[in-house]
Amino acid sequence: MYKIFVLSDGKGKTAEQIVTAALTQFPNVSVEIIIKQDVMTEQQINEIMPEVVEAKGIIVHTLVAQHLREYIVRSSRDSNVDAIDLMGPLLSRISHHLAAMPMETPGLYFKLNKEYFKRIDSMQFAFTHDDGQRYYEYEKAEIILVGVSRTFKTPLSIYLAYKNWFVANYPIVLGVEPPDILGKLPFGNVFGLTTHASDLSTLRTVRQEYLKGNTGEYSSLEFVKRELNYAQGIFTKYGWPVVSVTNKPIEEIAHEILAIKRRINPPGIHQEKM
Repeated sequence: MYKIFVLSDGKGKTAEQIVTAALTQFPNVSVEIIIKQDVMTEQQINEIMPEVVEAKGIIVHTLVAQHLREYIVRSSRDSNVDAIDLMGPLLSRISHHLAAMPMETPGLYFKLNKEYFKRIDSMQFAFTHDDGQRYYEYEKAEIILVGVSRTFKTPLSIYLAYKNWFVANYPIVLGVEPPDILGKLPFGNVFGLTTHASDLSTLRTVRQEYLKGNTGEYSSLEFVKRELNYAQGIFTKYGWPVVSVTNKPIEEIAHEILAIKRRINPPGIHQEKM
């Protein structure tokens, strides 16, 4: 059986797909593709080369670092091994066309795609766990925002989700106890949101007038005060950190929440997110 060794500074998926596509043109030949991932040093190449020689195989590589590509040229020549560079000529031609030098950062494509799909997952999580939906899955959330109506829970959730956080939010309603699961989550996962009663009353009134609806005492100052006091009692009962959203942009509130979270759980696996 013939063997093709795929060397990659990432996971080798790009080269594997290209080689597999090429092999469809040789349906009667048995070929084994051997993937060598995370090849980033000359020493690793030195360790791989005897295996290639023994198998009488060839090398196909997608290394972005020029010095490693040049090293493979020298090493394969010394070992009488065929080596096919899939990435070097492409980078060279694109660099010439764009009049710019490539970053030569290993695994960058995989990292960017991983970040992209993580953002899709976090956004989907925020949408499906908005306004108390699927609260029984809150143990999967990294941040849960709790507060009365119009304390920016949803826009905050979307903003944080865009930063790759898994966020849910739950509405506090006067006289209604929140689900038990909220009180059982790790400290630093649940945040109470509050605001000044007069500002919230004004905000609700404006919204009520815009929608041309009648929401009863929903926007009255006295009702708002009672609702905020009730919410504060729940925050105090469970010891949740409380963040005021009064006269603050979404970005500032989000930074404040994350600053508190990182103080509670330093250094945190999500330190790089914002």
